[in-house]
Amino acid sequence: MKQTAGALLSSIRLDRNARQGISVQLYLALREVILSGGLRAGERLPATRTLARETGVSRTTVIDAVDRLVAEGMLVSRVGAGTFVSDTLDHDRPPRMAAPDRAAPGRPPRLSYAIGHAEDALARRAWLPHKGGAFVTALPALEAFPMAHWSRISARLMRGDRGMMMGYGEPKGYAPLRRAIATHLAALKGLRCDPGQVFVTCGAQHAFSLIAQLLLNPGDRVWMENPGASGARNALLAEGAELVPVSVDDEGLVVRDGLDRAPHFRLAFVTPSHQQPLGHVLSLGRRFELLKAAEDAQAVVVEDDYDSEFYFGNAPQPALSSIDENQRVIYVGTFSKSLFPALRLGYIVVPPRMVGAFDRMFMSWVSGPPTLTQAITADFMDEGHFATHIRLMRRLYKARHDTLVAAARDLAGALDVQPTTGGFHTPAFLGAGLSEDRIVDQAAQRGITLAPLGRYCLSPLDRQGLVLGFGCSLPEDIRQGVAALRALPDIARKLA
Repeated sequence: MKQTAGALLSSIRLDRNARQGISVQLYLALREVILSGGLRAGERLPATRTLARETGVSRTTVIDAVDRLVAEGMLVSRVGAGTFVSDTLDHDRPPRMAAPDRAAPGRPPRLSYAIGHAEDALARRAWLPHKGGAFVTALPALEAFPMAHWSRISARLMRGDRGMMMGYGEPKGYAPLRRAIATHLAALKGLRCDPGQVFVTCGAQHAFSLIAQLLLNPGDRVWMENPGASGARNALLAEGAELVPVSVDDEGLVVRDGLDRAPHFRLAFVTPSHQQPLGHVLSLGRRFELLKAAEDAQAVVVEDDYDSEFYFGNAPQPALSSIDENQRVIYVGTFSKSLFPALRLGYIVVPPRMVGAFDRMFMSWVSGPPTLTQAITADFMDEGHFATHIRLMRRLYKARHDTLVAAARDLAGALDVQPTTGGFHTPAFLGAGLSEDRIVDQAAQRGITLAPLGRYCLSPLDRQGLVLGFGCSLPEDIRQGVAALRALPDIARKLA
């Protein structure tokens, strides 16, 4: 390229195998050269024919990229003279950040009071997975999802009422979805509610944050199962709550322990149908104890029912909310486990006397999931695909659970896998003298994902253990994973 034809731009590289179109790549490359100072204000670009020849693309592609930069004001086209970098960039160009090793020291941003005080206590959550494999937790069997039905419903709705699907949605959620959720809960969980009590959220974490914003003041004491759900823990901490670890036994939350530690609590967070992560079911006696304690303290109970659709027994456990006569329980559900996590769809069922407060909150500032997402889910449920999917997944998860329990028998004494009655993860306790952190590190070096039990704890437990996911693993992956665990140095020595 001759200098007289304009600035030299030989550094631009285009990838014809990339997902981005060539025109977009060229536009972004030119934009980066300008912003980085590679082209000075007033400097001329090569003619479009020259640039097309040097980059190996059509002149139309170059013109499209240049026109976009002209529209942004970064380039100026002068008839008969050519295209030049805008003079405005001399004083408006944003400063470039220094490379990390040369960055000047500075103060970190000032955090809110609640976050600043909660930061050290926040659970360090593992990177949430998007790909299955042996022992990955929190991820359903994505390969078994009926994508054909979902795609058909999506295409039909996209051809329908654009205003309904593309405009601002109903603040508390798409009405047909709220009706479908209410019907589902009545049939599966014995929880009878009016659709007006249902509020659709962007997943369970969003629900916990909204509940905490509405009901908690900084310093309010909150009972948390120990071990318990780390994500919910962080949502409550972020609102300034003081979390009180309450022990868990085979009957679930030990209410007596909670009363001893914090009799004047404001909120209790529980997973009664399938305790996270130990898998216990809150007994009927404990349920009545918890409801009485909440009534005496004028407190609220948040029931997280994250995966109870996937029970292995003869009947699902009824919701705690279904026996709540004093309107103390707020029920939270999610489609992240029953459908797929990227849906970002959850819901809150609030007692009748709290509906007004939640209505005001959702009308005032809460934005929910896209209406299209809600509408697809509603039709998926109404047409019976959801119920069919749940039945198939129960059988699939039961088979994978049984594969894990059978394969892990050879690890007994070093790693004792506990059978569970539902969901797609289960705890496994380590033998005496074994460290969960060491086992997790040794497994990571061999490409195996393990979750230490301590990750779920507010205060240390007497036992060391792991939480093993099996839902997103094929049976052969589970067997190979167990064999890899057996070969870990510490476990191998324990079994020797």
